Amino acid sequence: MADGDERIVAGVPGTILSGRRWTKAREAIFFEELAATANVAHAARTAGMGKCGAYQRKQRDPQFAAAWRQALDVGFAELEMQLLRHSLEGSARTETVIDGASGAVKLVKTVHSFPHAIAFRVLLAHRDEVERFRQFEAARTGNDDDTATLVRAEMAKIRARLSANRREANRREDGDGGSI
Repeated sequence: MADGDERIVAGVPGTILSGRRWTKAREAIFFEELAATANVAHAARTAGMGKCGAYQRKQRDPQFAAAWRQALDVGFAELEMQLLRHSLEGSARTETVIDGASGAVKLVKTVHSFPHAIAFRVLLAHRDEVERFRQFEAARTGNDDDTATLVRAEMAKIRARLSANRREANRREDGDGGSI
């Protein structure tokens, strides 16, 4: 079987793994996706590898495991910031209600939502591993203030945006702008 060949494992459609080998390019793709998504299965699929093979490689290769922890740390930091932003700002979509009889627009409204279930699942799946890595890095470098500084800076940005959004909403309510 050639290096790029795929085959079904144990007759389960969508399970591809035999005959594939980790290359530097696949590792780079895997770690880039892991850092971007904090999702091992997605990162492995994107790299053309399987989740089980990634976990096996992590168990037997200390350098791979170290790069894994670093990528996951980056992914978690980003996910935490996204959750924080969504928790404070939420997301909005516009809904239009149309009168069934006349077909005229009856109401246009903005609906805010705060969907966090998926993000929390990802956070919980690897939280302990990421926390151990962060403690190790803090002990190794002797500096655990970097994370707190980054979080404070991000919080300041979020507060500034929220304040600007409130000012804009108040301006619109006072009649200076269009409807919300």
